[in-house]
Amino acid sequence: MVLKFYGFSTSTCTLRVAVVLKEKNVPFEFIPVDLLKGAHKAPEFVANQPFGQVPYIDDDGFILYESRAICRYIAAKYASQGTPLLPTDPTANAYFEQAASTETSNYDPFVSGLAWELKFSMWFGGKTDEARAKQLQSQLSAKLDVYDVILGKQKYLAGNAITLADLFHLPYGAIVLDIGIDEFSSRPNVARWWKDISTRASWEAVKGGL
Repeated sequence: MVLKFYGFSTSTCTLRVAVVLKEKNVPFEFIPVDLLKGAHKAPEFVANQPFGQVPYIDDDGFILYESRAICRYIAAKYASQGTPLLPTDPTANAYFEQAASTETSNYDPFVSGLAWELKFSMWFGGKTDEARAKQLQSQLSAKLDVYDVILGKQKYLAGNAITLADLFHLPYGAIVLDIGIDEFSSRPNVARWWKDISTRASWEAVKGGL
């Protein structure tokens, strides 16, 4: 039975899962959830995703939500096909988890915050908090200075092989670039890394939406 993938076609968390599905060559049925009509808060949706958020998957009756958890599951279940993205060697896996934690703690809060302030808040009738946006960009800049040091020693964040940790950066990175915040190109190692991951066929296939 083909994996069912419930999400919103352009949401960052939906695209995070989509790029991994493509990297692993996993067939799936995409089932759109209309956030604008509140479909994610409907009882039948909340029964499977209690927070009323996208995405979640139904893999032959196995229900899983939270995009990074879904990505880990896909990479582990389909380890023998597509691009290896989840190391099994204990040391390599520890470096992967370190890199994944880095994305969660030292990248996501700043890029997601910028995306909210400079794009999404307006969708909901709000307005940009310019002071907060400026602070977030300054914080992101400082974090990417450290990324540049790390990526000066290795090709990817967890070593010299790409992992989920690298791909996790793509959706929000693409948004902040689209809204005119480029903290990547001025840092040579970050720029090289970003070009590498953002030109992969898997991301090219999904970046415009599902």
